[in-house]
Amino acid sequence: MNGARAHRWIALLLLSPAAAWALVARLDDSASPRAQVRSDFANAQAMDGNLVVLPFGRIEYRLATAPHVGRRARIFYVIPPAVAGLRSPAGLQVQWRGNGAFASGSGRPGDRVQVWNGVVQTPWMNETFDLTLRIDPRELRLPTGAALSFESIFEIETSP
Repeated sequence: MNGARAHRWIALLLLSPAAAWALVARLDDSASPRAQVRSDFANAQAMDGNLVVLPFGRIEYRLATAPHVGRRARIFYVIPPAVAGLRSPAGLQVQWRGNGAFASGSGRPGDRVQVWNGVVQTPWMNETFDLTLRIDPRELRLPTGAALSFESIFEIETSP
């Protein structure tokens, strides 16, 4: 690579958005009372078209953010790509309503949805989501009596 071309390449890298330099890590949520979503469909409500609406209720999350205090960050809610008994990600939609600083939203298995953006101020972030699952029963292959179960995680993306 000649000198002028190398300088242009370096300049291009330096002018790239800060997001290209972001560091991603899983947030420790082990202090959360109940992070796993598990349902035996006992609370299933009436069908909405071809979907079963399953209000799951409140899930409390306690996220360890101490290593990131003072840093600009984005936090993502990550739904696992594989859910036992589910044939296709199209068979499940997870909807949540944040009850604090986190944004409400929805996603399917494999989605990574931004729920917070700002400067981390405290060593712990506490949030409660009201979860509702919308399930297409044609996409489920659960053994009789088995429950639908998955555990979403949170990731933090910080800028240096």
